[in-house]
Amino acid sequence: MRIAIVAHPRKAAAPTALRHVHDALERRGFETVLETESAALIGEVGCDRFWEGADLVISLGGDGTLLDTVHSMGSCAVPVAGVNIGTLGFLTACTDEGVDEFADALVRGDQVVVERPVLKVRMIDENQRAREFMAINEVVLMRGETGRLISLEVEVDGELLNHYRADGLIVSTPTGSTAYSLAAGGPLIGARASVFVITPICPHSLSNRSLVLGDESVIEVVADGGNSEAILFTVDGRDVIRLAEQSVVKIEKGDLPLKLVRMPDHSFYSTLRNKLGWSGG
Repeated sequence: MRIAIVAHPRKAAAPTALRHVHDALERRGFETVLETESAALIGEVGCDRFWEGADLVISLGGDGTLLDTVHSMGSCAVPVAGVNIGTLGFLTACTDEGVDEFADALVRGDQVVVERPVLKVRMIDENQRAREFMAINEVVLMRGETGRLISLEVEVDGELLNHYRADGLIVSTPTGSTAYSLAAGGPLIGARASVFVITPICPHSLSNRSLVLGDESVIEVVADGGNSEAILFTVDGRDVIRLAEQSVVKIEKGDLPLKLVRMPDHSFYSTLRNKLGWSGG
């Protein structure tokens, strides 16, 4: 097995944790390749396109680092395992303290690969360029620099759903239901559910609630007039882009799911209890 490793370059504990992961894998006979900036942290030589030819990519940092890693790869074809520096995240397989146990699981072939749906998103930016994105957590349309509400029209499978007056709108995957969507009042969704969630951000009407849709739905969002400024667009909290006037944002299920590698005893519900401070055990 050829394993690529990428680390968050600005975490203080990254060099020590990276060396631990690198050495643990090589001691067990795995071939490793490091991402260029990560390799420099421990005095090694790396590769810019570190994922090419790899059977597994290990992202060392946290949930945000894992998202950045998948976006930099531009594809979900290669399985990804997250190693968290600190407390266990929703997406990561283990913490840096569990690296040896994880490496042993890889030797035995006990790791579990779970598939998470992603979103394919198409839009036109303010420079009239057609652009396409992959979203692991969510797509967000939101107001710009003023405090004014924005107006958005949403269609599902070609049928009008609603005219929203709100601070913005979130379309989330089950993976993203524990992120921005949750903070905006959206529901928690089981990791294996084949659904997406539409959640308005601070809607003008209190009757506008989250809506759960089957993930075969095609969602189209367009500014429905009356907006005094450009509407902003972002995917997974990354670069903020201005939409062109009357740009239709088309959102549907991505062609390839995200392949997350887990420990064999991983429990989504245990992670949920721990991260949200529930008292269920």
